[in-house]
Amino acid sequence: MMALAAALLTQELRDSRWQAHYLAELGRGLTYTVQGGPSDSVRFPHAAPYDDRLGYSRLPAFSQYLRAQDYQITRQATLSPGMVDLADLGLNLPYPEKDQAGLEMHDCRKQTLFSERFPVRQYTAFAQIPPILADTLLFIEDRNLLSEEFPERNPVLDGKRFAKALWDQVVHVFVSSHATPGGSTLATQIEKYRHSPQGLTGSGAEKLRQMASASVKVYRQGEHTLGARQNLVTDYLNTVPLAAKSGFGEVNGLGDGLWVWYGQSFDVVNPLLRTADNTLTPAALRRKALAYKQALSLLISQRRPSYYLRDGVQDLAQLTDSHLRVLADAGVISPALRDAALAVALKPISQPGSQTPAPYVARKAINTLRNHVSGLLHLSHLYDLDRLDLAVDTTIDGDLQQTTSTLLRQLGDPVNARAAQLYGQNLLRPGDDPSKLVYSFTLFERRGNANVLRVQTDNVDQPFDINEGARLNLGSTAKLRTLLTYLEVVSRLHARYGALTPTELGHVHLEKNDALRRWALDYLATAANRELTPMLEAAMDRRYSGNPAEAFVTGGGVQTFTNFDPAENHQIMTVRDGFRESVNLVFVRLMRDLVRYYQHPDEAGVEPESGTATAMHAQLGPVPQVDRSETARQSYLYRFADQESRAFMVRFFKKYRDLDADKALALLLESETPTVSQLAVILRSVDAQADLDTFSERMRAHFAKKELSDARLQVLYDRYAPEELSWADRGYLARVHPLELWLLGYLRDNPQATLSQALQASHDVRQSVYGWLFNTHSPEKQDKRIRQMQEQDAFVAIARDWRRLGYPFESLTPSYASALGASGDRPAALAELMGIIVNKGMRLPVQRISHLAFARGTPFETHFEPGSTPAQRLLPEAITDVARRALLGVVQDGTARRLRGGMRQSGDQRIEIGGKTGTGDHRFETHGTNGRLLESRAVNRSATFVFFIGERFFGTMTAYVAEPYADNYRFTSGLTVQLLKSLTPALLPLLQTAPGATSPGCMPEPSSP
Repeated sequence: MMALAAALLTQELRDSRWQAHYLAELGRGLTYTVQGGPSDSVRFPHAAPYDDRLGYSRLPAFSQYLRAQDYQITRQATLSPGMVDLADLGLNLPYPEKDQAGLEMHDCRKQTLFSERFPVRQYTAFAQIPPILADTLLFIEDRNLLSEEFPERNPVLDGKRFAKALWDQVVHVFVSSHATPGGSTLATQIEKYRHSPQGLTGSGAEKLRQMASASVKVYRQGEHTLGARQNLVTDYLNTVPLAAKSGFGEVNGLGDGLWVWYGQSFDVVNPLLRTADNTLTPAALRRKALAYKQALSLLISQRRPSYYLRDGVQDLAQLTDSHLRVLADAGVISPALRDAALAVALKPISQPGSQTPAPYVARKAINTLRNHVSGLLHLSHLYDLDRLDLAVDTTIDGDLQQTTSTLLRQLGDPVNARAAQLYGQNLLRPGDDPSKLVYSFTLFERRGNANVLRVQTDNVDQPFDINEGARLNLGSTAKLRTLLTYLEVVSRLHARYGALTPTELGHVHLEKNDALRRWALDYLATAANRELTPMLEAAMDRRYSGNPAEAFVTGGGVQTFTNFDPAENHQIMTVRDGFRESVNLVFVRLMRDLVRYYQHPDEAGVEPESGTATAMHAQLGPVPQVDRSETARQSYLYRFADQESRAFMVRFFKKYRDLDADKALALLLESETPTVSQLAVILRSVDAQADLDTFSERMRAHFAKKELSDARLQVLYDRYAPEELSWADRGYLARVHPLELWLLGYLRDNPQATLSQALQASHDVRQSVYGWLFNTHSPEKQDKRIRQMQEQDAFVAIARDWRRLGYPFESLTPSYASALGASGDRPAALAELMGIIVNKGMRLPVQRISHLAFARGTPFETHFEPGSTPAQRLLPEAITDVARRALLGVVQDGTARRLRGGMRQSGDQRIEIGGKTGTGDHRFETHGTNGRLLESRAVNRSATFVFFIGERFFGTMTAYVAEPYADNYRFTSGLTVQLLKSLTPALLPLLQTAPGATSPGCMPEPSSP
């Protein structure tokens, strides 16, 4: 029986007939389908090199991240029961594994925007492999793999090699020095470096798992395995790991290995290796020999690629030469090829060759989208994203993206800029170089329940992104934010007082400078129609002066402002007119009224009705209360003292932080000419521990020509002892800021201290220095500081309302100049604000990605699409209706009148356009004594136009120029209006698509029959 069993086993090891029958039958039940919704049968692989790189093992984490950002699984692989059982046994699932995969990105028409494939260079079929290369691989790794003697043979198990490997392991138990080479076939090697943890065989159980998994895969297509065995050769050559290289990354496969480590092109190597040796010239034979030797070295190096291809190059060369001799002796290669190969040297290159990359500007939108997807998946590097088996459908209109990108780049040529009519009044001047300007354009479309990105492009060939990454002084676009805040305040006042009778309105307490509340009460007391919309329209007709002669106490000082057009200086105009013509002084005065409104609390007592604008404002929380009690006064003064003293400390710390104590004192005395008494105060303050001798030595060194007696020095030393004087007194006597004296002393004792530590240690000193403010008999001095702090509080509240509508920064500059753009903005944030207006006060989710498909064609296939995030109401519709009419007025009769009449469609039909222009001139200024301006230079100049087109489209157009060129330009936001006008022919095909579609694609879905 034992003999019979042994015979049957020997026969099975040769022909694998039983395995073929059983495993092929098993394979017929190992299937999967992709069905709608999440699958409860999908099984993802454990962490391993191949499964990690392509993202299969990370899909559970990706699913978690995406679901947290409102993406839903719309389709997923459903495994057959047999496939589930196999996975639960711990085996790797059988399916046609991909030798090559990577990120694909498509536009809304499914056209390819971006595609990466790794490994880059591949054999697509066994027939493409030069026979000499396949024969060499088999001789080294698996000599009987392609034998046709037993068509059902299982290539996973080579009986002789396996038996020898077992014997070596047994001997090794008793003789530790005995080598234990593996018995792996190509099939198990592929299974190991793809699917075993870290690509290693860590245990006997892992080896059995490799063998079992590979055996199931071999018979997946039936009992005859020759085709599967040929595929093993192809897969191995395409994917064998060959270490990583700086500048390229992970290297897998012979094709990429030849390119990265030797600079050899697959297109050159393969024809050489296919050509018979006896048909080649001596020079061609040398080239073939070099290519063959390089390929052979890579096949050998796979056992220790990180060593052989870096520090062990000489060892690899010797090993390769010995293989050349053995291969020639075995008849795998000709003696001529052997001799020619032995005569050439292996010289790995230091850096792989590289193709000329596309201009950065051409890839910028794609890189922005890649970064977005990386963020969704919590990936730190685009390198990892590009190697995932992932297809991404975006909402970008690829044709329009390319067209607008090309147009913007061409505008750097003066000829093209003139053709686009960019020269003229308030535009470019004769001689201006348009190539120094950066243009940025963004376009969104409301589609279904989302704002989908159609175009995001600029013409700057570097990573700098002015749309989302810059803080620009965009000038009058801040007037749009100010106007919306104003209309919100009117809406709040309507909600608070709209139901009161005229008698009740007459009893409402008013602060004398609360102009907005006073106007609201007067309006409501006499209005025939108390609805919100008429009140908002009436608010737009409130009048302000354009006179620039008034000085405004704001931002901690006195500021004056000018209008762009001097003709506006002596006009009194409505808010509507001031917005249309972008009159600075109108909005400075409007911002002053807003600040005063936010400084005064709303009275309690109104219960809002559910679903009303009143209820919406109640949810936002009240305007911060302003307590006017004595306790509150002290709190304001304390905050002022802390804030101003911190500013002084920061300035002094920057001045002295890199100096030792003696150099810091010398720097202080360089800017002062102290008297004897003043120097005594300084020295006793900055070095309180110095004894009389040290003090006297320093005094005499500074006053070398003045006779200072010991007695006088003793008197000075005692009189100005630190314990005798407060810090305020020391500063007064020394004519030096007391905090500067304190900091010099602190840094002398604590030379390694940080600014944070200095601020913390100086808390009590900083408050004591401002004792005069707390104890003054002049209330006006206190009131001045209190008003400054109240103004800051008001701007904190205004910033809260701006941020709710997408303002991108945490705080505003506490100055009326914020109404003119002093606090900065971003084009992307302005586009979001315009989207709220276009969508009648609703914030819709922004959608850049419409579909993500992971692992297509595998048992792990998973598709995600954005969920239906509910829209969020941020403004009453009445406010956005009024704002929309105001924005239309800017185009029809105001600063954007270049677009008057909208965009012409076919025939006489037009698409209406509304928007707000803004110009920013960010300057660095140096002032001397008495506020005299010493220097003014432009850091950058920018202009933007935030717009809507029709009922669905909105976006921004921005122009920007940085120093050192900014001072040479005087363009205004009219330039961006003209830019948008020049893009009209390119935009019209998209703008004319039918509304009402729910798909994020470029074209509406066909209606159901």
